[in-house]
Amino acid sequence: MSEAGKGNAMVQAPEDGLLSFREKTGYALGDAASNFYWKTFEFFIIFFYTDVFGISAGAVGTMMLLTRVLDAVADPLMGAIADRTRTRWGHFRPYLIWFAVPLALAGVLTFTTPNLGASGKLVYAYITYCLLMLLYTAVNIPYSALMGVMTPNSKERTSLASFRFVGAFSVAVVVQYCTPSLAQWFGMSAALRAQHPFLQAPLAWVRWFLSRDFLALPSDLTRGWQLTMVLYGIVAVALFVLCFLSTRERVAPPKDQAADLGRDLRDMAGSRSFVVILGVMVLMITSFVLRGSVSAYYFKYFLHRNDLLGPFLVSNALAFLAAVVITPAIAKRFDKKAIFMGAIGVGGAIICGFWVAGPTDIGLLFALQILASFIIGFNSPILWAMFADTADDAEWRLGRRNTGLVFASAIFGTKIGLAFGAWVTGLLLTFFGYVANADQTASSLLGIRLSMSLIPGVMLLVAAALMQAYPLNDRQMIRIEQDLKDRKRAQEGEA
Repeated sequence: MSEAGKGNAMVQAPEDGLLSFREKTGYALGDAASNFYWKTFEFFIIFFYTDVFGISAGAVGTMMLLTRVLDAVADPLMGAIADRTRTRWGHFRPYLIWFAVPLALAGVLTFTTPNLGASGKLVYAYITYCLLMLLYTAVNIPYSALMGVMTPNSKERTSLASFRFVGAFSVAVVVQYCTPSLAQWFGMSAALRAQHPFLQAPLAWVRWFLSRDFLALPSDLTRGWQLTMVLYGIVAVALFVLCFLSTRERVAPPKDQAADLGRDLRDMAGSRSFVVILGVMVLMITSFVLRGSVSAYYFKYFLHRNDLLGPFLVSNALAFLAAVVITPAIAKRFDKKAIFMGAIGVGGAIICGFWVAGPTDIGLLFALQILASFIIGFNSPILWAMFADTADDAEWRLGRRNTGLVFASAIFGTKIGLAFGAWVTGLLLTFFGYVANADQTASSLLGIRLSMSLIPGVMLLVAAALMQAYPLNDRQMIRIEQDLKDRKRAQEGEA
């Protein structure tokens, strides 16, 4: 195909389905952009709402659970719309540039603290959070579905997903380490910031910033969080545009497939592979969000070491990143399902070990976190490759392909996990008597410890057991891929 033709909706895939390093890297930039938002949701949004914005933990948890009702409609609708989108750039890529700027604006609004009373703040939080999640849906569902149509090769999708998560966890390192510091720095007065001016002495500023010595200085955190999201939004928009320019769509649905959203939803509900992997995802995300959300409380109130929160979260992200980098090599030698089950099961058992650690066992806490994150990290690229596999399985069994709807449901699963994790966090903090910005009771500290160890660890163990029911192993996927190729050749021959 000529270079001029590459902008068209579909580009011919190589026979082996292999993608270039450049295109894989370009695709990874999209998840890097998304994680400026997702990791902020996962680790900081509850803390922001309770300790900066000024609403109760219970109200935050309830809000995040109730707003998922909107996602129950919006996510599958977005997937169906993306599947039916027809442009010269394909089905999914255009959404990366259509909604990147609105998403950035919504991020700033969500982390803006209005001068309102308690009821007014809660209403504002509901409106801006719903808007943010709708726009995140409008970008991230098409982005995730894009992986399913860039190549028909299941193994190559695992490699592509690994690139994706290299981008994701690279940004996670930045977000998890730098977000509290950026909020503190942006919220400081001009006089304090001038003590370490960024433009005049950038190297000295970086050393000062990484030292985190300024975290105890006075700061207007409401302003700081707002400006932090302005910065993240600008960078995210640039990365989404680069992702759009670097990728191509190659896998199309069957030519005679008629639109039928009701049938597509029934097909997914009747797919054992899809139902199992979606249930496993919800359990996993709930566990991750619970631990991620409670980490700030754990370091502030149990360990009394706010200075170690950033390094702790960074160690988590780096361990995930190391696992993601080597996942493609491991997936070539071992069955994806077996790797996945082992990773979440062993990782869950290690997380339970946090229960025995005390406030002075800093080395043990870091060792457990790094080991658990490294082992669990193998599942991230495999999980999303498995969702693409369920789309292949549906086309193979039923003759219909709805990649966008499959990934829309997967994104819905992540947001259900986010909501459940936030709801459970708020519920546990409230049940055990947490009071923001105060000395915590023994009961409150017990709830924080349980939320960091046994509760999320057991969730992962249950998810590993549930994974036994997933029917698609590597041998079955090789058969499906070959059958689908043979069908397409037959259809092209008839045409």
